Amino acid sequence: MITKIYIENFKGFRAFEMDLNDDLNIIVGNNEAGKSSILEAIGLVLTKRIGGRLLEGELAAFLFNKKVVDEYLGRIWKGERPPLPRIAIEAYLAETEAVSAFRGSHNHEKSDAIGVRLEVAFNDEFASDYGALLAHPAEIKALPTEFYTVHWRTFGGAPLTPRGMPLGLSYIDATAIRLQSGTDFYLQSIINSGMEAKERAALSVAYRGLKEKFADEAAIKAINEKLTQRKGAITDKDLAIGIDVSQKSNWEASLIPHLDDLPFHLIGKGEQSALKIMLALERQASDAHIILIEEPENHLSFSSMQKLIAKIQEKCKGKQIILTTHSAYVLNKLGMEKTILLHNGSTTSLNRLPPETEKYFKKLSGYDTLRIILAERSILVEGPSDELIVQRAYRAKHGHPPADDGVDIINVRGLSFPRFLDIAKELGKSVCVVTDNDGDYQGKIVERYRPYDDCKTIAIHADADEDARTLELQIVKCNKLEILNKILGTAHADKTALGEFMVKNENKTESALKIFESDEEIVYPKYIQDAL
Repeated sequence: MITKIYIENFKGFRAFEMDLNDDLNIIVGNNEAGKSSILEAIGLVLTKRIGGRLLEGELAAFLFNKKVVDEYLGRIWKGERPPLPRIAIEAYLAETEAVSAFRGSHNHEKSDAIGVRLEVAFNDEFASDYGALLAHPAEIKALPTEFYTVHWRTFGGAPLTPRGMPLGLSYIDATAIRLQSGTDFYLQSIINSGMEAKERAALSVAYRGLKEKFADEAAIKAINEKLTQRKGAITDKDLAIGIDVSQKSNWEASLIPHLDDLPFHLIGKGEQSALKIMLALERQASDAHIILIEEPENHLSFSSMQKLIAKIQEKCKGKQIILTTHSAYVLNKLGMEKTILLHNGSTTSLNRLPPETEKYFKKLSGYDTLRIILAERSILVEGPSDELIVQRAYRAKHGHPPADDGVDIINVRGLSFPRFLDIAKELGKSVCVVTDNDGDYQGKIVERYRPYDDCKTIAIHADADEDARTLELQIVKCNKLEILNKILGTAHADKTALGEFMVKNENKTESALKIFESDEEIVYPKYIQDAL
């Protein structure tokens, strides 16, 4: 298994290091954070391939960190002679007999360790050519990758070959797996595993016979007669159309998968995605030690996602899985304690969450925990009506929605506040809680949130007035009766009647929605203003 990955000057990473769990690793992060690049880097260092092709044939400037390339070009244009930037990727491996010969200190730390290093560096054989290029710096518009070579070695310094790599890798990206027509390994493997040699031979003979009959069709004969009449115009030989019956053109190259009589490319995208992942796992997981999976949730409903996750867990037992996702459902179901947050080129792990919090989100996996993980700042509220009021209050104070400032207002359904705060505390996230006192300020607020008193990034906002135990009663307390009647379209004679109306379950969200949509200015409770 990989214990640590190091990436230098590859794509968005200038100098990046990440520790890995030996079983499951769930990498989350915003778009463009570099999740896919990490999987690519792991694939590169273990196979020397990118996109299924050898790196030597795919070397291009875009593989290098853009800032590093820009700095290099800037120095060249100033007349300097800086060294060409390099790419280095290292995989540190757990000690086993299979990789014991990979021990050495040929790594960026110069430490005694077991691992593999891939380096894209200047090839000294091109020193004179590169020198000639530097004589005209203004003509250098891009990184001259033609002067590079690829070194793939163990930490002991020994060159590596694919045959000498004992670690099996499976890289599964449903968007990149071709499974529509033509030669298809996955379909072939399913058919071949279910047929004996005689059956395969019979299928080949039958398929060949069908192709040979094609030329005997009356319509085809008529077309070929016309083509023969044009002999000499195109070629001096007889020209005719037919189906390739050579040995290379066989039934395996023409069959496409069908599900319930529908060709594969016509079934739903979710079904396609799930089938591709499962076929890839079926083929590769048995031989692989490390499984890389790119966003398995694509196009899937919750029920389909649950089935797929169960299959991934079943097929990948005993393997090291490194998976990227944008789905809180996948995150919760597979285990938040295995989550690695990727943010601004660094990582934070959630492996120190309280066990009861981990179990809570696994059992109740519908919570959008990914929002609090990815948000810069969050305000947690306990229901949809609270969310609407806080959204409206934010807009009234700042003149725009909270999302414009990177603030996410999240409805976490009251009882789970501490669970979300455990995540925030672990990640050092800036979080405010806006909550009711429910008529027991000491018990519901002071005692309940005491474990977070020492956390400087977490703030609890509630009003101590136990007579105004809910947000609705707080709104009534702060505002004039006639203003609220106007907004809600009611005609209550006093605030007591209005408060009783607003706190009824059937009126809570509707009342909040009318306040949210109204252009009337109202006064918001102080504890909400403090949170904003």
